[in-house]
Amino acid sequence: MRQSVHGRLSGTLLRLALASVLGGLSVLPAAVYANPSNAIVLVPPTALPTLARQGGEAMFLHDTEDGRTFLYVEQQEGTRLAIFDVTDPAHVRGEGSVQLDAAGPFDLVAHLGKRGELVRFRGGKGDAVLDLRRTPTLKKMPGLDTQNSTILVADDNWRVAGQPINAPFAHGSRDYKIFQSGESPGDERVIEVKQVRQEATNADTGTTFLLAQNGLYLIRRPALEATPSEVFPK
Repeated sequence: MRQSVHGRLSGTLLRLALASVLGGLSVLPAAVYANPSNAIVLVPPTALPTLARQGGEAMFLHDTEDGRTFLYVEQQEGTRLAIFDVTDPAHVRGEGSVQLDAAGPFDLVAHLGKRGELVRFRGGKGDAVLDLRRTPTLKKMPGLDTQNSTILVADDNWRVAGQPINAPFAHGSRDYKIFQSGESPGDERVIEVKQVRQEATNADTGTTFLLAQNGLYLIRRPALEATPSEVFPK
């Protein structure tokens, strides 16, 4: 579960849902049209809560103690954290925002279980714990310096070293072309999302999140969102 939450996309999902504009366009196989599970739905920022209609520095997914999944988007140079309940991708809800006492933009380094996330400020400004148990709060901890250390997180048995997990793209942003098929091969179309800074995927629902300059996009896989009883009715 945590592997999916930190945005590690499977090769299958990449081939079916996204094509990064790096060396030209990719062509989807003809089987896409015959398999309903390949259908994808692009949700633009204008169809999401108001806080999703602006860009951000970084984002990450986090499971709550009551079984929900929240998407946190770092905005305004790290001083604001926008919160979205993405448990049901068809009905994303805004959960408001909180102001953070941040030294600047930061990236996720490691997951600390239900407590929160370990973060690293950019520009060598140190590390902190983003406590998510109640109102999100950044907390400095004496002796916490992860820049040249191996991090051992006992509660999840994680070992993290080197680069931050789920960090924004190292070379700025990328453009994406999303291949969306219709009811027949002649109904396909290509939708472009420009200047994407980061992507993350929740494998539980098959939803990919794109953090672009103009806001948050969702790429939904409705067939993967269905419960087993809906997919295989008795």
